[in-house]
Amino acid sequence: MGRPREFDMDEALDRALEVFWRHGYEGATIPDLTAAMGINRPSLYAAFGNKEALFRKALERYRAGPIAFAREALAEPTARRVAESLLCGAVRMASDDSKPRGCIMVQAALTCGEDSEPIRRELAEGREAAVVAIRERFERAVREGDLPAETDCSALARYLATVMNGLSVQASGGATCDELRRVAELAMRAWPG
Repeated sequence: MGRPREFDMDEALDRALEVFWRHGYEGATIPDLTAAMGINRPSLYAAFGNKEALFRKALERYRAGPIAFAREALAEPTARRVAESLLCGAVRMASDDSKPRGCIMVQAALTCGEDSEPIRRELAEGREAAVVAIRERFERAVREGDLPAETDCSALARYLATVMNGLSVQASGGATCDELRRVAELAMRAWPG
């Protein structure tokens, strides 16, 4: 019979998330992860599986926490409010000084090499799923008369996702919250209708 775990799984997962967020999937080493999590290598493998499995668990935590604003934004009553909420949420999240700058869905994918192709592909699929969710919300807005009938919902959703991803890249490069907010405001000037 194994010994009981002597660490808080949620806290360890939060620390792993920060390491992956800061260094990307490939840049996060097992020694970095174990040091941040306060556990040894055998404990990491016993509790979370391999590095890839740990990353996926950290990504689930990220979706439930730092980017949960996106799910809430899609429930806004108008398409314009959806877009504003997504952009404001992206600015807040990407420039939050208590967390690594940027977005793990963008940062980690940009640093993946051939050996990490499954992770890169999974992150790309996650970003594409966000575009689809936004497009579907905009299509509903067209049906409800909230957006003009001629609106290209697919292009509008991809535009919004591109701006959000760009905000993340700019934040990781040091752009301030004010600078990011001005970009979001400028993006909203292109709003249809």
